[in-house]
Amino acid sequence: MNAIILHESCGRIRFKVNKEHMSLQEADLLEAWFQRKSWATQVIVHERTGCVILNYKGSRDEVLSAISQFSWKEAKNTITLPMSSSREINRQFQEKLVGKIITKFATTLFLPNPLKIARIVWHMVPFLRRGLRCVLRRELKVDVLDALSIGISVCRKDFGTAGTVMFLLELGELLEEWTRKKSMDDLARCMALNVDRVWLRTHEGEVLVSVSDVNVGDKIVVRTGSIIPVDGVIVEGEITVNQASLTGESIPVAKHEGGVVYAGTVVEEGECVFEVKQSIGTSRYDQIVTMIEKSEQVKSQAESKAAKLADKLVPYTFAGSLLSFVLTGNVMRALSVLMVDFSCAIKFSMPLAVLSAMREAGKEHITVKGGKFLEAVAEADTIVFDKTGTLTYACPKVVQIITFGGNEESEMLRLAACLEEHFPHSMANAVVQEAQKRGLTHDEIHSKVEYLVAHGIASTVFEQKVVIGSSHFVFEDEKCTIPEGEQEKFDNLPEEYSHLYLAVSGKLSAVICISDPLRDEAKDVLNALRDLGIKKTVMLTGDSYRTASAVASKLGVDTFCGEVLPADKAKFVADLHKEGHTVIMVGDGINDSPALSEADVGIAINDGAAIAREISDITIPADTLWEIVKLRKISMSLMERINSNYRFVIGFNGMLIGLGVIGLLPPAASATLHNISTLGVSLRSMSTLPEPKKICKNKKIYNM
Repeated sequence: MNAIILHESCGRIRFKVNKEHMSLQEADLLEAWFQRKSWATQVIVHERTGCVILNYKGSRDEVLSAISQFSWKEAKNTITLPMSSSREINRQFQEKLVGKIITKFATTLFLPNPLKIARIVWHMVPFLRRGLRCVLRRELKVDVLDALSIGISVCRKDFGTAGTVMFLLELGELLEEWTRKKSMDDLARCMALNVDRVWLRTHEGEVLVSVSDVNVGDKIVVRTGSIIPVDGVIVEGEITVNQASLTGESIPVAKHEGGVVYAGTVVEEGECVFEVKQSIGTSRYDQIVTMIEKSEQVKSQAESKAAKLADKLVPYTFAGSLLSFVLTGNVMRALSVLMVDFSCAIKFSMPLAVLSAMREAGKEHITVKGGKFLEAVAEADTIVFDKTGTLTYACPKVVQIITFGGNEESEMLRLAACLEEHFPHSMANAVVQEAQKRGLTHDEIHSKVEYLVAHGIASTVFEQKVVIGSSHFVFEDEKCTIPEGEQEKFDNLPEEYSHLYLAVSGKLSAVICISDPLRDEAKDVLNALRDLGIKKTVMLTGDSYRTASAVASKLGVDTFCGEVLPADKAKFVADLHKEGHTVIMVGDGINDSPALSEADVGIAINDGAAIAREISDITIPADTLWEIVKLRKISMSLMERINSNYRFVIGFNGMLIGLGVIGLLPPAASATLHNISTLGVSLRSMSTLPEPKKICKNKKIYNM
């Protein structure tokens, strides 16, 4: 790609693409291509001017080389864009908004009065039709009030008031439509699949390939915890699939040979091979958008209350208008009351506030799957953390391998990596990465791999049973023994590390010692959450009680439990519910999934197991736990804004009704002030949320 550098500073470059015209699709393509680069931190593409603003880290030469090597053809072949374009949504909104404003001013200034009147009469037909439709359905909604106010104004030949009311109503609808579409688009993109590689079944065996290389007819292997990357039909094996992301079903569905599996669903148990029936494309995005539009979970409880309250208030506004006319006999005063209603501002502002908060969380790389979860985060008084990969770094490292029975260290690590690579978890990743670091390659020499959640892995290698996992799994469940004469060596295993036990043919062969250091920010995050009103902090882990106790004392959590199974975690959360607590659960692994589902709000680390991400209500980046603090602040600020909106809407519109009744406010002014206030509160709802006010007095300043 040919480009001209316009401006450059440290870590930032602005250049112009040497292309006469850049389409919206090409701009999206170029932006997506840069976002895939590890060195790109932020990229903005202006399609009208062809300018690109790129923030990066690392070598300038690497960036310039990548720009020069960019190929439009190659990008189109490797990147699949969703059918809906955020850029296109913004462009459509800008064009509609500018067109509407220009048309309004042009007709007001230049159109002769007869044509103005004809245009207003023609323009009011849709409003009258909507109002009449509500009346025929015996519903008193805001559409009836709009139709009456516009109709009465026209009958009184007050065409200016009618035109202003319609313009403001259309402007409000346009703003609401854009905000909803944009927020849903942002949310859908956050929830879209994030699968880079899949196991492809070939004649030579299983091969790890890029998901972009998958074609119709290919056979893909998925196992427990895997996310299904594309629609297909099972040709071998049986699995249970969590389809909650698409269908809302809370119970996993059994899938047998011939059964259809869908992109974005997660394998909860079992293993299968399925044939790809639909190439990697946009279906998942569209499914998510449909799910968001239909799902009640997107609405917070406050938003649902607002919608119901808005409809309930319409009859009272209508009755107030009639009462005003009966008492005063003045049509103008009755019309002034009719021009004002509480429902417009309530219906517009509450959904906009929720969706804008979700979008604001998205800017922090926090994915919120529904407004009601933000409300639950704000109300929560208890937070429960998994330890491994959550309170500790998501990339533990192998620090020592202690072999038994005369086995070689490298061979034991090679064998462990061969099994662990099929099940992405922080401990498994540590083993695989250590093998790669030592240059240990391996063939798929084992038979079917069986994964037992929170226990370990079992398989067969050269007709010998191999197990790897926890002490409970290896020694109690599998009845493995320590080689004769090596009990003392086993008793002296270093206590400061977590242990993975590897046994072959019932005999302990190696113990892999893994260091999983605490996150630097973990203790400060817990203190910050307490300052934001969290009363109880809990840590749950499958590690030994000894390890759990040491970690808990460093963090200062209120309660901890060690050696817990997935069912135990879920039961612990359920017991907290019975005690009256509103619970947030934070985890990253397959074994955290039951607890994430049980909690009022399940928060998953975004580089954890696919099933945890899919079942969770919110996902946060793996870089830092400070995102939980940000999420709590956003949630608290949202609830403060919603309550503030309620007070303003009721107070201001109540004042307008009062002024209209006593005759101090004519209908045109009443309608204008009402609609301006509606737009104002809606625009305020779309603005950036301030810091929450309800923070404990002992608040400290933390570096996030």
